[in-house]
Amino acid sequence: MRKKMESVKFPWQTPKSSEEDPKSLELVNKIMNSPSYKLSIEDIEFLKSDDTRGLRLQLDYLKPELAMKKFGIKHTIVVFGSARIKESKTALKELEKIKSLLDKNPDSKSLLKKLRTIEKMVEKSIYYEEAREFGRLVGKAGKGPKDNTVTLMTGGGPGIMEAANRGAYDVGAISIGLNIQLPHEQFPNPYITPELCFQFHYFAIRKLHFLHRACALVVFPGGYGTLDELFETLTLIQTGKNKPIPVVLIGKEYWNRLIDFKVLVEEGTIDPEELKIFIFKENAKDAWKYIVEWYKKRGISLFDKKEKL
Repeated sequence: MRKKMESVKFPWQTPKSSEEDPKSLELVNKIMNSPSYKLSIEDIEFLKSDDTRGLRLQLDYLKPELAMKKFGIKHTIVVFGSARIKESKTALKELEKIKSLLDKNPDSKSLLKKLRTIEKMVEKSIYYEEAREFGRLVGKAGKGPKDNTVTLMTGGGPGIMEAANRGAYDVGAISIGLNIQLPHEQFPNPYITPELCFQFHYFAIRKLHFLHRACALVVFPGGYGTLDELFETLTLIQTGKNKPIPVVLIGKEYWNRLIDFKVLVEEGTIDPEELKIFIFKENAKDAWKYIVEWYKKRGISLFDKKEKL
């Protein structure tokens, strides 16, 4: 009986016969090829329209959220820093290359400028190793690499971000990378856990995920992007929109040369107490120790899955 029913076609399963109307197939094809006939989820032009931006924002948030829940990610320690800082051996190779070019053209102003820049990068390459060590410390913490209660998170790119993800990878721990779709091509660093490497369209949603589970922020020397994330976090804590968390700036000399925070107090634009929202540390070990002690003083265990930080 079932086979017999399946062989029977309903009226809507066949187009109107051309015998009834010679133009019927042509008209039906026009309808079926119209964008309006596409399923909403298959209509890319519709999904990218101004009117569906709200839906895209939701999807940008939801996909990583569901993946992190699946992995049992409860708390994250976020690491920011320059994408341009390289490990020492790479920076030294670039320095030797510039020196070799200068030997052939010692009066080149552009090469001399590049030499000064790469010399600074060689100096800052120590931060690559410190970020990598910090990743190891986070990865080994708690009950070991398989404990996802506290997980390392970065912006997913090269430089300091790569180093931190690499440190977690070194000890067999998972780590998260929040990449962003940019006008120029961007590649995620190779050390992020593949199932936890996300690509965002909206900076706002990416920033939300940076702080949504954050129990600490560690900021290495960096540029515009690093400063953007740092000051947004400081502002959210200052205004009470984000709960207080330990914020550690690595490399006091760099940060003091870049920003005179005390001027903000002297000018009355912030209160003296608001300088205590962050602290300076010089290396990974001291940064990690400070974060653990910060929670201990408040009677909170970082690695208690039931603890609400």
